[in-house]
Amino acid sequence: MRQRFALSNCILTTLFLLLALTPVRAQEPQRVDVALVMAVDVSLSMSYEEMGIQRRGYAAAITSGEVMQAIRQGAHQRIAVTFFEWANNTYSREIMGWTVIESPEDAELIAAKLRTEHVRGERRTSISGGIYHAVEALENMPFIAERKVIDVSGDGPNNQGLPVTAARDEALAKGITINGLPLITTGGYGSQFNIPDLDEYYRRCVIGGPLSFMIPVNSWDQFPEAVRRKLVLEIGAVPDGILPEDRRVVPAQITFGKPYDCLVGEKLWRQRGFGLDR
Repeated sequence: MRQRFALSNCILTTLFLLLALTPVRAQEPQRVDVALVMAVDVSLSMSYEEMGIQRRGYAAAITSGEVMQAIRQGAHQRIAVTFFEWANNTYSREIMGWTVIESPEDAELIAAKLRTEHVRGERRTSISGGIYHAVEALENMPFIAERKVIDVSGDGPNNQGLPVTAARDEALAKGITINGLPLITTGGYGSQFNIPDLDEYYRRCVIGGPLSFMIPVNSWDQFPEAVRRKLVLEIGAVPDGILPEDRRVVPAQITFGKPYDCLVGEKLWRQRGFGLDR
């Protein structure tokens, strides 16, 4: 009896040792069709009411049937999203960390977070700071993504931090696509720093990468539809040949015409009598 007991203990001890010595394989990160960073402007050029329109617009778009259909058409039938608000080059407020959407229930949970009470914005506009924060989020995400996309929306040009083209080019070099939603609207404390051709500014200075595009918004009643359309295109990676069907969707393209001044926001800030701090 004692011999059998000793033999059993010996066998158990050997098994425990083998398990302890066997390397444990880390679980492979979940694969998604696209990792999408939604970077939303809350600088003081945005009024409190306009910031609320933005939040509700994104919430409605994420839960729309068209967006869910685009997700289901992907190879993995799931995407990962994160949402933060930005203003100056030191301000970023995460509203929702990385979250997977593969069902209407997932989308509704995200929308509920976006509908929560929002706060007033911060001074200055640093699109470059927003892009750098978005790139950092993509580099530290817990997923393997077929595509990485930054979705930038804002109502004014960069006027603080590094030049927006520097941030854009660094992101593109890492295989990240940047799309834009320029808000050619009026209102808010800092609207005197806005420019009339913000759509051209976004096209020439902000967006870039494979299949990149921007959709200008000329009035706030267009915002919900523009966001929905934008998300469908980003998730579905629609080929360039289809984009012109929507006249408001403008793909990025090489321009050989007159050069565009991508430092117009910084110069406008100085012309108004303010120093150009970093």
